[in-house]
Amino acid sequence: MKNSKPILLAEDDSVDVMIVERAFKDLKIKNQLVSTANGEEALEYLKNDGNKKPCIILLDLNMPKMNGIEFLKIVKADEVLKKIPVIVLTTSSQQQDIVESFELGVAGYIVKSVDYAKFAQAINTINLYWTLSELPSNGD
Repeated sequence: MKNSKPILLAEDDSVDVMIVERAFKDLKIKNQLVSTANGEEALEYLKNDGNKKPCIILLDLNMPKMNGIEFLKIVKADEVLKKIPVIVLTTSSQQQDIVESFELGVAGYIVKSVDYAKFAQAINTINLYWTLSELPSNGD
């Protein structure tokens, strides 16, 4: 990313978190990756004024306590948080999940590949796009 803000990852699967961390390292993405295990933890991070707001949120849909759709409903109803781009990064290719995510204002929807090279390519594409794209100020 072109800015130094962190990237928030809401992902409950520790293996998937390690894969994202590996992709960031391999792609030399310098932004801090802040990992949370569910939507509740992600919201706590976002609402804590002591935390720097992320430039983007990578969101899994299938998580315990608060899933990705529930998280999106809350974030997109908040005047400050709704400006942060959210990219769904999930195993679900269900049309209902895709439609509902876009109805709730996601910036993108990517189905995780089990092939690491393809997964890293997806992360690289996200990085390239958000490096070129102008982002709104989100209150910090």
